[in-house]
Amino acid sequence: MHFKWNYKPPTSQEQEVAEELGKKLGLSPLLGSLLLKRGISTESAAKRFFRPQLADLINPFLMKDMDVAVDRLNDAMGRKERILVYGDYDVDGCTAVALVYKFLQQFYSNIDYYIPDRYDEGYGLSKKGIEYAQETGVKLVIILDCGIKAVEQIAYAKELGIDFIICDHHVPDEEVPPAVAILNPKRPDDTYPFKDLCGCGVGFKFMQAFAKNNGIPFSRLIPLMDFCAVSIAADLVSVVEENRILAYHGLKQLNQNPSVGLKAIIDICGLTGRDISMSDIMFKIGPRINASGRMENGKQTVDLLVERDLHRAQREARLIDEYNDQRKDIDKQMTEEANSIVEKLESQKHQPAIVLYDENWKKGVIGIVASRVTEMYFRPTVVLTRDGDLATGSARSVAGFDVYSAIKHCRDLLLNFGGHTYAAGLTLKWEDVREFRQRFHQFVENNIHIEQTEPSLDIDAKIDFKDINKHLYNDLRRFAPFGPGNQKPVFYTENVYDFGTSKVVGREQEHIKLELVDSKSSHVVNGIAFGQSAAARYIKSKRSFDIAFTIEENIFKRNQVQLQIEDIRPTENEEA
Repeated sequence: MHFKWNYKPPTSQEQEVAEELGKKLGLSPLLGSLLLKRGISTESAAKRFFRPQLADLINPFLMKDMDVAVDRLNDAMGRKERILVYGDYDVDGCTAVALVYKFLQQFYSNIDYYIPDRYDEGYGLSKKGIEYAQETGVKLVIILDCGIKAVEQIAYAKELGIDFIICDHHVPDEEVPPAVAILNPKRPDDTYPFKDLCGCGVGFKFMQAFAKNNGIPFSRLIPLMDFCAVSIAADLVSVVEENRILAYHGLKQLNQNPSVGLKAIIDICGLTGRDISMSDIMFKIGPRINASGRMENGKQTVDLLVERDLHRAQREARLIDEYNDQRKDIDKQMTEEANSIVEKLESQKHQPAIVLYDENWKKGVIGIVASRVTEMYFRPTVVLTRDGDLATGSARSVAGFDVYSAIKHCRDLLLNFGGHTYAAGLTLKWEDVREFRQRFHQFVENNIHIEQTEPSLDIDAKIDFKDINKHLYNDLRRFAPFGPGNQKPVFYTENVYDFGTSKVVGREQEHIKLELVDSKSSHVVNGIAFGQSAAARYIKSKRSFDIAFTIEENIFKRNQVQLQIEDIRPTENEEA
């Protein structure tokens, strides 16, 4: 009972347009209204939205340096040079490396891949990685999901006779590395029409261009699109325009014929036989892919993702699942410690931002802890740990606030930093942490709007229980894949009551299993409210309340729908 609900009822003109659009598409006015909220007002645009076409993917050669990158790759293959595919240790980096390596390996054998060790080498291009390339005779490195800030490292590699093609999506600095080609739609001098590709998406566009240049059918790329869907979901890039096409067809591949490595992860997650969604990737598949890089070395993840033998892949997936269990234990412990610190630091609780640091926190989990603290306190958050004389950390943000800009503002204190609007990483001297905290707080205070620090829910429409059925659920599924820019529709219903059978559930009695009726019908609707057991007493008091929710399939009763309750609040005239 603590969200601000943002709901703007449609105007009479919007209702007319929604009804007309619904009629043309054979949909209800409610669905027409949901399309309008997504900026879709014509029949043709709606058809493209509901059925994204691979033919509508953007010409990859519109990306700056793409022709140079393809020429250099062709030259390397023609001269039989050794190629190294290098990537970050998170989901985006590992899937990008797996996609590029698996695709090129079909046509070229003198190729290898490399993932830096988070604890030994840190983020991005490392000196150790360059030395590995030199020792193994590499002449061309394709670096994915990082590299845009590796000015000194790539200059050093160039002196050794090693060329780089950068495929990145992080915000570039004023000075860019001396690479042969830099593929990054966020380059200020790049006119590529879609700016929000993830690292794996940039890698895919490179392979699309390479295939096009060499007369390789596009169909050879389709089996690798499951990596794109996993990356888009896990990296929280927008699921609109070109990303929607990649995610839509990537999910199709993931559900119908996933790569062997992803199939093993699907099995270990208990998702076999289920229709896998973006949420399943975010909460089940993605964390397991990340776990190897967080706890040990991300190379094990890529080993799994490129594996061709299912039995070996299943063994590797079990190992990664164990890493994920270890990660969850450490994550829980660190989050509890972080919350304890925030509770004790009364001044922090009222600050517009939170900066926490502890010498003993595990480097691989601080990003998750930063996310947890941000979700709990609705403040841009930086969590740091000590690594020798240095502090390394992760930042996460609230909706609408650019945490990357806040960190960039403190750049004179930083040895390294990178990221994008809602997530970033940074390294600085341990002795400068307090100064950084003060400067970061000051920037946030001067630039954040108070409403950005208040939990809020964007509501799509008001509906009654009589409108909720399997047919509506099936129509809503057509709006998938969901994610930033196309969130799952949230509805609200006023004046609902406990049917008398709602109860608290969960290992720690933290959830509520609901059976509800509304004031306008006798329909009994099932729902689940995760982590909202504090509302149970009010619900059982037989007073009315309003609920905000999404509509889901009940996975235990396949032909039934249930509500996933996002928030519960007393009906206004009941509060007294």
